[in-house]
Amino acid sequence: MSDLLAGHSRIVVKIGSALLVDRERGLRRTWLESFGEDVARLVAEGRQVLVVSSGAIALGRKLLKMPKGPLKLEESQAAAAVGQISLSRTYSEILGRHGLETGQILLTLFDTEERRRYLNARATIGTLLSLGAVPVINENDTVATSEIRYGDNDRLAARVATMMGADLLVLLSDIDGLYTAPPAEDPSATHIPHVERITQEIEAMAGAAGSELSRGGMKTKIDAGKIATASGAAMIITAGNRLYPLSAIQRGEKATLFAASENPVTARKRWIAGHLSTAGRLVVDEGALKALRSGKSLLPAGVRLVHGTFRRGDTIAVESETGRTVARGLVAYDAEEARRIAGLRSQDLEAALGYEGRAVMIHRDDLVVEGGDEVALTSTVQEA
Repeated sequence: MSDLLAGHSRIVVKIGSALLVDRERGLRRTWLESFGEDVARLVAEGRQVLVVSSGAIALGRKLLKMPKGPLKLEESQAAAAVGQISLSRTYSEILGRHGLETGQILLTLFDTEERRRYLNARATIGTLLSLGAVPVINENDTVATSEIRYGDNDRLAARVATMMGADLLVLLSDIDGLYTAPPAEDPSATHIPHVERITQEIEAMAGAAGSELSRGGMKTKIDAGKIATASGAAMIITAGNRLYPLSAIQRGEKATLFAASENPVTARKRWIAGHLSTAGRLVVDEGALKALRSGKSLLPAGVRLVHGTFRRGDTIAVESETGRTVARGLVAYDAEEARRIAGLRSQDLEAALGYEGRAVMIHRDDLVVEGGDEVALTSTVQEA
């Protein structure tokens, strides 16, 4: 296999906890030093590298001598608080040897889902890159709860790649790519070196989480691939447990490359498409579905049911009457108003609202439709 990093100028690299932290010995410093050399070499070549790093909780529980087994929320957050300091200091020391400054960015789900926070985070990270620094990004585990967390850094890395307009996402894992079945369960499983498009067949090949140090698994990596490739970024899954893991990719070591979409969506629609949570749902009729798939806006007349509590500008899901999520978009009405005008024709809106309202429930410029926009909507849709 040829050098899969060739031709890519802005690269997001995600590192899993199991690669960074040994359960018995703590931080795998030798491995991290080799990774730092890889990053420094890529930066010297004129590339921009962003690191999405797991490991804070795993490292913190080792430093605090916490017992094995599941942790309570407050214990995980305490471990993250200790581990994050140690991890950031180590990144700074290792990259500093190569003349690189490191910027720490801690994100929660809301920082990439709420438009204003999204733009602010993007500006901060973009400024770090323009100044030649290497952003090291992690979920803010010290404050995140189940309601406001990603739950895995694969999808966080994909959202960062989308947010920053990266052209490549690299997921360093404990497995060297996608197989036709989980190889630990099926010895006859074969490696897939290239995926042109993520289909239902590809999704069916994903297994469950592998390591106790990791919250992810192949399924979350495929979910990440759907987000990244739809935004125009290619994605690589490869084994990261060898030294100099990025050099290994360039040498042609085994990996799976997921091709980027041929028709990347606009920056605004990339943000909408990548949402992992939504504030509500609209159930629409068949006529509205046909209109959406032909590139038209969603009108109040096509809305049958309104679920959730949301505000104008929130991201909501659009469902068929069979319960399938077919689109996602920024709604033009608060939930209460949406319920009042659901099913009404344009000429009847003013009487229902008491003022001359907008003609559309979701404008086509604020709408991403499954298939119609060449976007694979993320499978996790939860009302916020």
